[in-house]
Amino acid sequence: MTDGENLIVINNCRIDGNKSTVIPQLSWTFKSGEAWLIIGPNGGGKADFLNALSGQLTIVPNSASDSDQQGLYSNKFKDSCEIVSLERAARLIQEERENDESEFIEGGVDIGRTGRIFIAEGVLGKIKKGEIPPLAKQLDAYPEIKLCGVQKILDRGLKYMSTGEIRRTLLARALVSGKELLILSDPFAGLDAESRRILLEFFTVIVTKQKPAILLSMERWHEIPSSITNVLEFSDKKISFCGTRADYEKLISERKNQNEKTNAQNKKTFEEEFKKTIEDGGNSGTISEAESTPTADILVEMHNVNVGWGDHAVLRNLNWTLRRGEHWLLRGPNGSGKTTFLELITGDNMQVFSNDIKIFGNRRGSGESIWDIKKRLGIVSYRMHVEYRMLGGTSLLSVIISGLRDSIGLYGGAPTDMEIATAKKWLALGGFVGRESESFGSLSYGEQRAVLILRSAVKTPEILILDEPCHGLDEQYREKILQLMELIGNSGTTTMLHVTHDPSEVLECEKHILELCPDEDPMYRCLQA
Repeated sequence: MTDGENLIVINNCRIDGNKSTVIPQLSWTFKSGEAWLIIGPNGGGKADFLNALSGQLTIVPNSASDSDQQGLYSNKFKDSCEIVSLERAARLIQEERENDESEFIEGGVDIGRTGRIFIAEGVLGKIKKGEIPPLAKQLDAYPEIKLCGVQKILDRGLKYMSTGEIRRTLLARALVSGKELLILSDPFAGLDAESRRILLEFFTVIVTKQKPAILLSMERWHEIPSSITNVLEFSDKKISFCGTRADYEKLISERKNQNEKTNAQNKKTFEEEFKKTIEDGGNSGTISEAESTPTADILVEMHNVNVGWGDHAVLRNLNWTLRRGEHWLLRGPNGSGKTTFLELITGDNMQVFSNDIKIFGNRRGSGESIWDIKKRLGIVSYRMHVEYRMLGGTSLLSVIISGLRDSIGLYGGAPTDMEIATAKKWLALGGFVGRESESFGSLSYGEQRAVLILRSAVKTPEILILDEPCHGLDEQYREKILQLMELIGNSGTTTMLHVTHDPSEVLECEKHILELCPDEDPMYRCLQA
């Protein structure tokens, strides 16, 4: 392609969903030699735009009017487009869950598609279960596989990969597929420092080569590659900025100066709203006084814990204790076992029963049900997000109320007036006032994440588990959620376990660090912040 060549032209068009128009008017041109960043707040229209370019929504030319010309849409890439996003990763795991045939298999384990098969399908299309085509066998030698660092996980089932590993597998598939346009949506989310460095270098090299063409989308102005030349911003379902990087940086600076005048007051107001929400009924009273009364200083104990699959050790000889009021930061590279560690506490990993693990004073497997444990936990995780995506039609009000009932979806009869009132207060606290009836599935990925954080906190649980809670959040939501987490941490009622790769998201109240080190012996370190 030559510099200045039109690659995508959208002039006076709209974007239609299944039932309605989601963006009524849109004009934008992508030329060769340009490197575009697509940005904007959660729910502002950015995701709709990317989904339309990738073919999931429809771009429709508008009819001519007195003020506008006849709409025009041309796209050189047509169907040769691959998208790598948190949304795509969640949909992928959802597909694996829906196609799980473990109950029909002797031994009861269906690992589903491996990374090798999934990547090969990007070139060959659907592969029959059990078959390994020649191309799939040859993937180990592909430079794209080495670039993305997925050699060691090619034969692991997708459902057993960490969030970061899934993202890298999606990127490897996109590169191997030979597609002419790659859309990378928030590609740094969930990646450790080394993976971020590799991805930044990759982006710079590919942009220079101009093949494949790349559109980069980010939730916030953070770690933007220096090779970005132009910015397209969406807000309120329309374009709010379209121009050069230099001009956008000026706009960001002006906004920052304006926001500094109001941020302090906004934080104070939010803190007052949080305190009032807790005082007026932080939970609906569905948890009895006996259940909510602290019973012991030690909440979780792990003694010589070992977890792995086959010859692969994820955790080895781990000894760790969580005491009430001690907030822990959990960190380590992608695939080091952070999510596995948390799932031993939540009960989502069955190897908990073969280890010496006590939760709330009771050893797992001694007779207590998983619900006895989960009613004392609040959880935000990738697994939780995927499970709620499978119930996309659930209203936001029902999502919050389900946090009071410790269910995925709303069960157990109609909600009480107190539950409804409590849920509305928490939705208002998160900026969702008046949106109680909207469906969870209609929200952007970032908005969904924010709602699930509110759900996890609504009953002021004894332990709050936050696995990369700020995934997909724009700057505004991110600041609000981090402030909410800090307020919860300082409330004296909840003990937090927090996973993040972003140093700017570490909370002041997190004084203890559990660092997982997969290539060392021992495989973990306990540190003081």
